[in-house]
Amino acid sequence: MNKVILILIACFCTLSVSAQTNNIDHAKIQEDLNVVLSNLENYYVYKEEKQVDFNCLRDHYTQKAKEVTNRTETVLLFEFLLDEFYDNHLTLRTNTNSSYRLFAPVYAALQNNKPTIVNVWQTQILNLKQEVIGAEITEFNGVSFDKAIEDFPTHCHDKSNPEVREWIINKVLSGRYDQPRVLTLRLKSGEEIALDLDQIELKNNNGNLSSRSVKNIGVIRINDALGNDSLVKEFDQALDELDQTDGLILDLRNTVFGGDTYEARGIMGRFISEPRPYQRHSLIETSNNNPDIKRSWVEYVTPRLTQYKKPVVVLVGRWTGSMGEGLAIGFEGMERGVVMGSEMRRLAGEVFDLGLKHQGFGYKLTTTKLDHVNGTPREKYIPTHYVKQTTIKQDETLEKAIALINKDNK
Repeated sequence: MNKVILILIACFCTLSVSAQTNNIDHAKIQEDLNVVLSNLENYYVYKEEKQVDFNCLRDHYTQKAKEVTNRTETVLLFEFLLDEFYDNHLTLRTNTNSSYRLFAPVYAALQNNKPTIVNVWQTQILNLKQEVIGAEITEFNGVSFDKAIEDFPTHCHDKSNPEVREWIINKVLSGRYDQPRVLTLRLKSGEEIALDLDQIELKNNNGNLSSRSVKNIGVIRINDALGNDSLVKEFDQALDELDQTDGLILDLRNTVFGGDTYEARGIMGRFISEPRPYQRHSLIETSNNNPDIKRSWVEYVTPRLTQYKKPVVVLVGRWTGSMGEGLAIGFEGMERGVVMGSEMRRLAGEVFDLGLKHQGFGYKLTTTKLDHVNGTPREKYIPTHYVKQTTIKQDETLEKAIALINKDNK
């Protein structure tokens, strides 16, 4: 390639970067940033629990706002600001190829201060053969996992705090869309292996739900459809077909994106004969220069159609999210079912969609807390029948649910 062509290419690249920069209005970005910070400080209902330093947020992200040169960097500016609150319900309503995914097919927790795989999305994974429960994660894409945590692009929270650290661990595992996700694992046997999360295949579920009978126990599995209104009609049909079973298992372990109360109330209404409470809401109402006042209320479910009266077990796990979590604690709150499984996604509170004036995208903000009717915060709920996952070779939770129904029917 001759010198003239190289000079032309260099000039073209310089002009392209300059044009991108010139299309960015830093004043508008700052205006939107100020509004988001104000809304977080005034209306984010978990602000006190998170103990995030708002002065740090203002200083750091105001400086970062001055440095953005294109749309991708603008999106990431707001994405990383929300990540400072280590809250999976607080998300941007857009993404870029450089954004972080919302979840991974494995979940890790700190055990002996080491990131360890404690859950695998077994019911949704097609091709994972290696037993990785209990494996320590030592590297991510060839980098020490401790360094990957420290390099996570947030600035104003304490990454040594165990709660923050576990949240970041799982964001690192979720990974960016445009980067690989190769883990180096030390198995319980001491053997080291590589696990490429992007080679894990997930089931492509057809339909809003699937239903079957196992030894005269009905099993209805919701296929991440709690946001589809048509689910209610399909659920009615599936439940009617299982009316003569000895018990029902409602599998919510694939409701990772949550949904809407319409679907949840429609499902729960088939299991009660009178209105029953299923969750508690609370928020703090503010008034300028006046005391803050707490407001709370209990939401009820109304019966509909014919009632299924046999025992019910609700299955949950790390990929039971938002309305899936609400549906689970709702069955228990109505005293109409028991919950079995591991911790859920722990998506805290009720979110509302807000827009950004100048950016063409919005974000979710949690303004109301949601609790079990017994007062337990939904995000801190532990299933009454807790199942610790020990293997990917069998569905331990389903097996225990069948055994529990059979025991209750004796």
